[in-house]
Amino acid sequence: MWQNLPVPQNRTGSGEPSRTLALLWGEPSDTARRKGPARSLTITQVVDAALALADEQGLTAVTIRAVAERVGVSTMSVYTYVPGKPELLDLMVDARYARMTRTPWAGQPWRERLTAVAEANRDLLTAHPWLTEVAALSRPPLGPGVMAKYEHELAAFDDTGLSDVDIDAALTYLLGFVQSHCRSAHDAARATTDTAMSDADWWAANLPVLARAFDPHTYPRAVRIGSAAGEAQGSAWHAERAWTFGLARTLDGLATLIDDAG
Repeated sequence: MWQNLPVPQNRTGSGEPSRTLALLWGEPSDTARRKGPARSLTITQVVDAALALADEQGLTAVTIRAVAERVGVSTMSVYTYVPGKPELLDLMVDARYARMTRTPWAGQPWRERLTAVAEANRDLLTAHPWLTEVAALSRPPLGPGVMAKYEHELAAFDDTGLSDVDIDAALTYLLGFVQSHCRSAHDAARATTDTAMSDADWWAANLPVLARAFDPHTYPRAVRIGSAAGEAQGSAWHAERAWTFGLARTLDGLATLIDDAG
């Protein structure tokens, strides 16, 4: 039944593959090959305009019309650079990955290298929250930015003794944790913005009702543990605590795999 489901249009890999790959690797499209007046823009300028819109207003603001207005051309002119939004999203993600800082880690222990990989991705997703909505681990845009990022991050597993298949799986596992955490952090931040109320204020406002509803005799563990966690964190979920705990446990799991390989 899965093959009959529509492909989401706000995810990487949802465009026409041959067109997307040609654009990612700088091959001119059929439209660009046709004779006509010289084009006034570059694909990089179109992508940069889309990136600015996504960073400033979120992914929903990225439309071909909005990009056209940003660069000062007609909507139809933008279609001579990119076939549509799905291909544009792939170009945007690849551009963001291409511009990531590649920190050298020669001589560092593997755990420090993988921590650096996780933190670099967290920094990227924190600075550009829309990436958590669009960047699919299963269908990344296979452009130069994605390949450079992949090559750099694979090097963090050098000398761990893992097989090639396990290295790929371990990197996907690590990046999956980062994406999940950042998505939760963005959701929490959005809730604060949408309600104009911090988590601490929300819990304080609802505490009287919760105290009456949550009977410690009926829910002894939930009341005891929830109260302890809430007191320690100031809310039901604390982004920094969740990051520190989750990353440590993720690396501990990989340590078992690496120890077994050694």
